[in-house]
Amino acid sequence: MAGPDASWNDTPPPRPVAPDDAAQMDVEPMVTLEGTVERIVYENEETGFFVGRLLVRGVGPVSFVGNLMAISEGETIRIEGRWVDDKRFGRQVRVNSYETVLPTTTEGIERYLGSGLVEGIGPVFARRLVEAFGVETLRVIDQEPKRLLKVPGIGRKRARQIREAWASKKALQSIMIFLQGHGISTGQAIKIFKQYGDAAVAVIRENPYRLAEDIDGIAFRGADKIAARLGIQKDSPDRMRAGLLHVLFNAAQDGHMFLSEEELIPEAAALLEVGEECLKEPLAQLAASREVVRENGAVYVPQLHAAERGIAALLKRLVATPYEPVSIHVENALHWVEKVKNITLSPEQREAIAVGATEKVLVITGGPGTGKTTVINSLLAVLEKKGLSFLLAAPTGRAAKRMEAATDREARTMHRLLEFSPKTGAFARNEDNPLDTDLVVIDEVSMVDAPLMHALLRAMPPFARLVLVGDVDQLPSVGPGNVLFDIIASRTVPVIRLKTVFRQAAQSGIVSNAHRINEGKYPEFNKEDFVLVERRAPEAALETVLELITRRIPARFGLDPVRDIQVLAPMRRGDAGVIRLNEAIQAALNPNGKPVPRRGFREGDKVMQTRNNYELDVYNGDTGIITLVDEDAGELEVTFDDKTVLYRFDEADNLVLAYAATVHKAQGSEYPAVVLLFLPQHYMMLQRNVLYTAVTRGKRLVTVVGDPKAVGMAVRQCRIARRNTRLTERLRNEI
Repeated sequence: MAGPDASWNDTPPPRPVAPDDAAQMDVEPMVTLEGTVERIVYENEETGFFVGRLLVRGVGPVSFVGNLMAISEGETIRIEGRWVDDKRFGRQVRVNSYETVLPTTTEGIERYLGSGLVEGIGPVFARRLVEAFGVETLRVIDQEPKRLLKVPGIGRKRARQIREAWASKKALQSIMIFLQGHGISTGQAIKIFKQYGDAAVAVIRENPYRLAEDIDGIAFRGADKIAARLGIQKDSPDRMRAGLLHVLFNAAQDGHMFLSEEELIPEAAALLEVGEECLKEPLAQLAASREVVRENGAVYVPQLHAAERGIAALLKRLVATPYEPVSIHVENALHWVEKVKNITLSPEQREAIAVGATEKVLVITGGPGTGKTTVINSLLAVLEKKGLSFLLAAPTGRAAKRMEAATDREARTMHRLLEFSPKTGAFARNEDNPLDTDLVVIDEVSMVDAPLMHALLRAMPPFARLVLVGDVDQLPSVGPGNVLFDIIASRTVPVIRLKTVFRQAAQSGIVSNAHRINEGKYPEFNKEDFVLVERRAPEAALETVLELITRRIPARFGLDPVRDIQVLAPMRRGDAGVIRLNEAIQAALNPNGKPVPRRGFREGDKVMQTRNNYELDVYNGDTGIITLVDEDAGELEVTFDDKTVLYRFDEADNLVLAYAATVHKAQGSEYPAVVLLFLPQHYMMLQRNVLYTAVTRGKRLVTVVGDPKAVGMAVRQCRIARRNTRLTERLRNEI
C-alpha cells in the first residue's frame, strides 16, 4: 500500500466511506463536478482508492474520495457522486463514476503533461511542447507525432516513447470502461492492462479465469464473478477445470509439488460450490489434455511432475557416472590443508573433505558456526591442487556475494550460472550445452526449489562432481518442493551434518542461541549481541523499532540504519506486519526523498524485487537502494549489491519497500544487525524454524522486540507443515 504524500506524514491515511457515510449518501442528491486535480493526497495502488483535491471553477477546492483510474495532478476530470460529511476529514464528494476531460488551455495542457502521466514527458518537456504547439499540443501528440522531433531535446527515442505512452493511455481508457462495467476495480484494471495490453478485453472474454493465474490481487472468486457477468454458467466445464487448476496452482505457491485427489477434489468442490462428483469428469479432461498429470492418486502440474522425476533421474545419472580418476591420498591432503591454512579441522570436517574428494555427490549441512565455509575452502584447495576446475553458485545475488567473500573465489547466482535467456524463457545450459567444469558447489541449497534444482542437474556434465551446502533446519524454499530435506531424507547420497560449534563462534550470543532454539531450548538473551526488548502491544513495539533503528543502534554500533540494519517480521499484514512497518520506517528515515510518481517510493528508499525479472537480471529477494529518480525520462535507478539497474516506472510494479521484510524473504541474506518484531499477533507463523532462520540472519546484533511468550511459543512449535513431494521416494527407487 502506498503511503501518504511526504508532506502529510503527520496525517493518518484516509479511509473508505464508513457505514454511516453510506447511509448519508442515500439522502444526498447526485452531483456532477468538473475541475482540475489540484493535489493527490493519498493513493492506494492495490485498490485504486484515491483522496484528492479538485479545483472547480466558481466553487473552489473540493475534496473527493473513491476508486479512480491512475489520475495525476493537473489532469481535468468530471466526477459524479454524492457529498458526505466525514467525521475526521470533513465534507467531501464520494465518487461513483468519473471521466477524463482533456484540458483546452495552454496552462492546463502544460500542467497535465508535466504531471508525469505520459512517460517521457516531465515538467521541462511539457513546457517546451506547449511553447511549440500551444493549444494544439495534445492533438499533435495524438495525430502528428513526427512533429515532436522539432522540439529541442526530443529525439527519435523520446518521441517514440511519448507516442507509445500516449497510445497506451488512450487504449487504457477504453479498456477501463469495459473492465469497470464488469465489476473490476480500478487498481486491478490497471494491472490487467499492463499484463495483456490491447488484448485485455479479448483475453477476458475468452477465458476470464486467466485473471486468477496472471494478475496479483485477483483471486479465483473475483475471476469467477467476472465470468458470471460474461454469462459463463456455474456448471460450465471450463469453470470446473479452471477451479481445479486454481487449487493446484495455489498448492504450488504453498510449496506443494502435488495434491492427492482426496485433497484436490473436496477443496475445488468447496471453492466452486458444486458436488464432488461434478469434478471427476473435468479432472479426467485435464489429464487427457495433459494440463495435469495423474500418478498413483496424486495430481501434478506438468512442469512440477517433470521437475521431480527429472531430479531423481539426473541425480541417478550423476551418481552412476564415474569421474576421471584423480589420485588423492586423503590423509595427506587433510594434513596439507591444515598446515597450509593453519587450522585444525573437526572430525566431521575431515570426513566431509574426504568424502568430497572421493565421491561424485556430497551434501553438507549444519548450523551457524559449524565450519561449512572452512570445508568448502579446504575441499576447493585440495581439488584445485589436483588441477580440477570448479564453479560456485547460490540461489540469490546476496547469497552469491556472501559465498564469493567467504571463499575469495568468483561465485554467481544459479540463473547466471545456467545462463537464463529472457528471450527464450529458458536456460542456455542444459543436457545439450552442459557446464564446462569438473565440480559445481551450490550454497544455501535450502532456498533452491524443485524447478531450479532440475535445471541445475540438467546442466551438470555426467562426469562432474556436485557439492550441495545448506542448513536443512532453515525455512524451505519459497518455491515448490523441499529439495535439500528430501535428498537428505532419501539417504541415497553421502550427507555430512556438521554439529561441532567452534569456540570462536560459540562466544557469539547469536550463534549459541541459534543452536539453543534449534534444540527446542528458550534463548538466553544478553545485553551485547542478542537482546530482548519486551513489548506486548503492536503500537508500542513499532515505536521501539523506530527508536532502535533511527537512534540507539546507529549510535552504539556505528551502523547505517538503511544499509546495515534489517527489520524482520513473520507476516506481511496487520498492525505488526511488514507493510505497516515499512510505511512507518520510510516516514522516519526518508520523509523528503524525491517521490516516484504513484509508486509510494522515494529516492533513497530501500526496496526489494519480489519477482524474477530476467530482462533486467534482477531476482526475487534482491534488495537495493533507489539512487536516482528521473521524472522526465520516467525512470528510476536502483543500486543492488552487485549491480545498478535502470527501471522504467512501469517496470517497478514488483518493487516493494524493504526497510522491513518477512523472515522468508530474508533467507539467504546476512545483515550486520537484525531487529525482529515477534508478537502473539503473529501466531500463525510462530514456529521454531521461522525464529531460527530470523536469528541466523544477524552477524553482529540481533534484537528481538516483542513478547517473551511469543518467543516461547515459537521455540516449542516444531511441527513443520509437510509439503507434498515424492522426491525422497523417487530417489530411493532410482538410486
